[in-house]
Amino acid sequence: MSEGERFLVVSHVDPDGDAIGSTLTVGHLLRLLGKRAVMANASPVPAKYRELPGAEEIVRPQDLFDEPPFERVIAVDVADEDRMGDCRSLVAPDARLLNVDHHRTNTRFGTHHLINPEAAATAEVLYDWIESMGIKWTKPLASCVYTGLLTDTGGFRYSNTTPAVMKRAARLLECGVDAPRIAEQVLETLTIGQLNLLRRALSTLRLSEDRRIAWMWLTLQDFLEAEAGEGDLDGIVNYARNVIGVEVGILFRQLKSGAVKVSLRSRRWVDVSEVAGFFGGGGHARAAGCTVAGARDEVERRVLERVAEALGR
Repeated sequence: MSEGERFLVVSHVDPDGDAIGSTLTVGHLLRLLGKRAVMANASPVPAKYRELPGAEEIVRPQDLFDEPPFERVIAVDVADEDRMGDCRSLVAPDARLLNVDHHRTNTRFGTHHLINPEAAATAEVLYDWIESMGIKWTKPLASCVYTGLLTDTGGFRYSNTTPAVMKRAARLLECGVDAPRIAEQVLETLTIGQLNLLRRALSTLRLSEDRRIAWMWLTLQDFLEAEAGEGDLDGIVNYARNVIGVEVGILFRQLKSGAVKVSLRSRRWVDVSEVAGFFGGGGHARAAGCTVAGARDEVERRVLERVAEALGR
């Protein structure tokens, strides 16, 4: 970072709060260090994150095609480089790429790595990095880090909410973070498209015979009728997991390519990153995903069999 002057900051497609918060955190950090930071994502910024400081500066790859490739790149919350989507085309072949992440399944792509699988969020990794650099906290910087912590811990409710996370969150509040405002915007705000998708997904809800697995489906037609996009999917899979007695919740989603995107969530016992990994995906023990090629019924059968096997261990 000290040697470079022009940086590209990217995260994964279909960004969540940690992806957007971490992107903005690094953007703010670079500018505090006097560097030029260009923030990009292959997907649009979801509406609930657009009020974060600097969010309007996150551009799409097509907005940068006239610029020369970037020789200094920082990827945040990206478990493997394919998850960068079309932003990969912006990276010079000989680029020095810093990979900052907390996914246990990270492939260690890039030339430099700052990865802590024990961290609750990439934002927590960035918090520690900022502290080690002795950078003075600003309210915009603190707000973006706080958003990543808040969202990846499910509003400080998931099992990754450690004492260390709460201490960091408290320190960020001391820096002026408007916690009620951020929580309202990113945890309690729903779009009409999201509500329409939720209604369609719930109408397909099914349970396994032992009622420990619940799953739902969304088709391309559902997105058209709901007038919804990728950013409207946030949190829908949790409704399957939240049914009393269910250990693993699954959302199957039809893709334009014909493949099926599978999102997995678990409560306590099943490491869904292992299930996702079997199909070439990854993630965390309690939240993971993968893309599976095949017909709808075949994909559903294969995934349910793998989850049932994991439950029986």
